[in-house]
Amino acid sequence: MASTDLKHMKEDQSRDGQEKISEENKVIHDYNNLILSLPREDDGSVSQYLYFYHEFWCPSTFIQSTISFQNNFHAKDSDIIAASMPKSGSTWLKGLAYAIVNRQYFTSLENKHPLLLSNPHELVPQFEASLYGGKDPVLTQVDVPNMTEPRLFGTHMPFPSLPKSVKESNCKIIYICRNPFDIFVSYWTFFNKIRLKKSLTELTLEEAFERYCKGICIFGPFWENMLGYFKESIERPYRVLFLKYEDLKEDVNFNIKRIAEFVGIPFTQEEENNGVIENIIKLCSFESMKESNGNNSGTVTVNVDREFFFRKGEIGDWVNYFSPSMIERLSKIMQEKFSGSSLSFKGCP
Repeated sequence: MASTDLKHMKEDQSRDGQEKISEENKVIHDYNNLILSLPREDDGSVSQYLYFYHEFWCPSTFIQSTISFQNNFHAKDSDIIAASMPKSGSTWLKGLAYAIVNRQYFTSLENKHPLLLSNPHELVPQFEASLYGGKDPVLTQVDVPNMTEPRLFGTHMPFPSLPKSVKESNCKIIYICRNPFDIFVSYWTFFNKIRLKKSLTELTLEEAFERYCKGICIFGPFWENMLGYFKESIERPYRVLFLKYEDLKEDVNFNIKRIAEFVGIPFTQEEENNGVIENIIKLCSFESMKESNGNNSGTVTVNVDREFFFRKGEIGDWVNYFSPSMIERLSKIMQEKFSGSSLSFKGCP
């Protein structure tokens, strides 16, 4: 190669490198300007602030991953998305969905079943935390891996904030919600465990409740998150299956069959006769998942201990924490926010 050609090649490489750096600097600059423009509140979870982006609250680390998800994800009609507010039963739902969809490959409860070796959040990855998140939230642009169809995903994002490709596709969304009283207690205890591990002071019940009532919680306000999916489930029941944690606990057999039918792979009579549904119930039970090898050590998603995802799994534990004034305040908020909809919860005062 002639020296002149070599010189030109080096100049081109240098120019390309400068252009790449310039593009990255622009991304960082635009991201920083976006953060500065957003409403923010002191955070009671683990980061310093929550920012109000696309009508929901989230830490800054999730903003760029949300943008990347919205811009780059291409939904397939065969996709299945497990959605929820945090601490509403999403771990259980992901486990059930994974077991139902993959039941032809795992017909027994042998120790080799992935749900006994891994956390459901690893098997059903979260868009905003696992797939489009990363150590560098500004520059992360991760392509969705080539997964076996039907692809299973999870999200806590409100329905209006989902990518256009999701809302315009025929993919299936299973949304699980929970009594807001129980959500609050689970949310507060969950993030205090994380805070203690990070040597941060615990957030008092009163501090956390004040934020919660204002809607300031990750992927909240909780009422907006719930109502978005609830309304969509009424308008397009073939697209969104709306489940309640309390109903699932009350009759898990019935609801497992609902999920299977909804995603287009109903149980055959032979499967029912052979106890496949009962096996899935046992495999995905709170006790089974909590005690499994996949959940008693290590971390998952955004560096959270696997064991933190399993506390009690009970209904009505909120009565052990709420004062009469707290009950009155949250009841009024729910009455006001859910007014005009038929959304209600068992066990609420």
